[in-house]
Order: sequence, then C-alpha cells, then structure tokens
Amino acid sequence: MSAAAAVRKFRNFCGAAVALALFACAPAGAQSNTGTSLGSFLLIEPDARIAGMGNAGAASRAGLQSVYYNPAGIGLLSSYGVEFTHSDWLAGISYQYAAVAVPVGRFGSLYGSVTSLNSGDIDVRTVDQPLGTGEKFSASDLAVCLGYGRMISDRFSAGFQVSYIQETIWHSSAGTAALSVGTLYQLSDDGLRIGASLENFGARAGFSGRDLRIVYDPDPSKHGDNSQLPGEVFADKFPIPVLFRVGLGMPFKLSTDLAMDCEVDAFHPSENTESMSMGAELTLKKALSIRAGYQNLFQKDSEEGLTAGAGFKGSSEDIHYHVEYAWADHGRLDHTSRFTLGVTF
Repeated sequence: MSAAAAVRKFRNFCGAAVALALFACAPAGAQSNTGTSLGSFLLIEPDARIAGMGNAGAASRAGLQSVYYNPAGIGLLSSYGVEFTHSDWLAGISYQYAAVAVPVGRFGSLYGSVTSLNSGDIDVRTVDQPLGTGEKFSASDLAVCLGYGRMISDRFSAGFQVSYIQETIWHSSAGTAALSVGTLYQLSDDGLRIGASLENFGARAGFSGRDLRIVYDPDPSKHGDNSQLPGEVFADKFPIPVLFRVGLGMPFKLSTDLAMDCEVDAFHPSENTESMSMGAELTLKKALSIRAGYQNLFQKDSEEGLTAGAGFKGSSEDIHYHVEYAWADHGRLDHTSRFTLGVTF
C-alpha cells in the first residue's frame, strides 16, 4: 500500500470513529445505575489481546478471542481452538476464563465458555465478634455459555450465545439465563469492519438459600405461644447488565513486515452512562505485537483509562498458538493484569 493510500484510509477511519464518538456521547446526561444489577462480573472482558487495545472488540476478526465482544466473530473460525485467561482482579479476587471452539463445516462453528470469579475465604465477623467468629465464607460468580455463528456471505457473519449465570454468597445463590446476539460486516477486503452486539438480555433473579432462613416470632408481646416459627426472607430480584456495543475496525499494511489494526467501540449499557473505547495493535512479521488503548471514555465517574499489552504468535506444523498480556489502569483501585494462552489446530 502506498503512503498516500494509507493516509487516505486512515483519514476515512478517523472520520467514521468521530461519528461513532458523537453517537457515544450524545446522551451524556443519562443517569448512572451502577451497582444495581446482578452479575456485574459479566462486564469483565476476558481476552488479553483485546483488553490491551482498550477492550474495543465489537468489530474484531480474532475468532475465538472475540466471541465475548461479538458472538458473530466465531463465524470466521474454520479450525478447532481453545483459550485460557487468568487475572488477579481487584482486591485479590481471582478471575478465570476458558473457551473452546468446534467448527461444523459449512454450517459454521460452535463454541462454549466458562467464566469464574472467586473472592477466596473471608472471615465471618459480627457486631459481637468484630475480630471474627472463626468461620469463613466466600463469594463466587459463574457463567456457562454456549454459542454458534456462521458466515452468511463472504463479508457478513452473525452469531448468538446463550448463558447461564449464577452468583453465590456463602450458602445463598441467584441464577438466571441470558441471550447475546451479534453481527459483523466487512465493507471490502482489508477494509473497514462494522460490528454490533447486544449482550446479556435475560430475566431478573434474586437470592435464595439457607442463609435467608430465619426464626420468627409473630407477636413478641405474647407469652406461651410458639415464638420459634420457621420463616424465610424473600430477596428482591435484580436485572443483569444488558450492554449494546457497536464498533469499527480497520487494518493497515504499513510495510512488508509491519501491520496495524485500529479498533473503536461505543457502548450503551443498562446500568451506566454511555462511553467509548479505542485501541491499536502494531504487529511485526505476523508474530510480535504491541498494543495500547483507552477504555470507557466519556463514562461518568469512571476509574478506568489507559491500557497496554503485548503478544506473540507462533506455530508448529498444524498447531498455532498465541500468548498475550494486558495491563489496565483502574485509577484509585490500582491496576489489573490479564494473561491469555490460546491454541488453534
């Protein structure tokens, strides 16, 4: 590609990104409902490659790496694949993610994923025993997902995902199901990509379990009646965080050995204000990559910001592998790191 063509292509991409930014910040007066939904762990992006690019992945063509951001991405995959991600999340919380893809020929591809978040053991404390009762409890989250996608044409793909989500605190839990759908379109070979997805559309859920069982005295002023009636506290039901994202992606061939990929996403979440994320990846000889980005621009009271990362791709006969790392700033909450290992064959 000539320098003039590259500049013209980049200028066109910037124009489209500005239009997307106007879409993202137009309803900037929207109210934030952060903390009012169940299953907020679903908003933690798993893939270290895309996380290093500001978590902008709605228009990514990375196959299994991109299915979290847009289920249509699996339609581009024609080989078996597995991916694992580990992150020491905020406050010592452990985050794990695993995904597997299975092609089914001309019918497209299937994939499954498991996401786990665990707090580890926490001391049980009460008003009478503020230093601890000697008991331990933990909080954990789990999402099990199954998805399908296929190429509708040589430039258009679509996909969907069904998920079961569960949150557990000690002996009480809440569970529900959700649906995600997405589409991905590429305007031309090595041209602009447009992706959109609606994630986590599902039913409300409330906690239940033995921790909510109580002993009830219907009339404490009376004596001689049964003051030890069994009862249960019924918890309110809460929605899960629905997220609509639309994104643009554009590859650039800078030289024979050097390529760049730019991504921009805009978000409309159900529990927060609108925002956008952007990032870029520079790849040398299709093997070594460095990345940078910025996430949740325009979001009200956001603690997130800069991201960075690096990765390496290699192969041995018919087995292709990639190792990725991402760093993300969380402001006053410090920072997080993600490590991803993926294999296709």
